[in-house]
Amino acid sequence: MISIRVVCVGNLKEKFWIDAINEYKKRLSRFCRLEIIELEEQNKFDNIEKIKAVEGEEILSKLEGKNILLDINGKNISSEEFAEKIEDLSMQSSTITFVIGGSYGVSEQVKLQIKDKVSFGRATFPHNLARVILLEQVYRSFMINSNSKYHK
Repeated sequence: MISIRVVCVGNLKEKFWIDAINEYKKRLSRFCRLEIIELEEQNKFDNIEKIKAVEGEEILSKLEGKNILLDINGKNISSEEFAEKIEDLSMQSSTITFVIGGSYGVSEQVKLQIKDKVSFGRATFPHNLARVILLEQVYRSFMINSNSKYHK
C-alpha cells in the first residue's frame, strides 16, 4: 500500500478543518497510509526570508520518496491529470510526499529541491483549506484510478 505524506507548515485549530481532514483520512484509509506532518510556523522572526529559510530547513528534513510542492506557480493540472501523476509516481516509489508551505510560501532551497510543482488553480487559498483541497484531490485520484463514479 502506498504512503501519502503531507508536510505542511502550521496546524489546524478550528474544528471544521479538523473534521474535514478526518473525513478524508477515513476515506483514504482503504487506498493508502496517510501521514500528516505539521511543522511549526516561524512567526517569531520579523524577516520574511528568515521565516521561509527556517521553515524551509524543516520541510527539507521531512522529504521522502517522490516529492510534490503545492505552488501557485506550479503546473495547473486537472483532476484526471493529477490521478495519472499519482498512478505514475506510485509505480516509481512507495511514498509520495506533498508539501504545503507557510503563509509566506517556501524558501528558494525548497523550490530548487522539489522539482515537481503542482497548482490547483491561480486563486490563493488559506493553508488550512489547501490541505483539505489536496486530500480531496488525492481521494478523487484514487477513485478515478479505481474507475469509480465519484469524480463525475
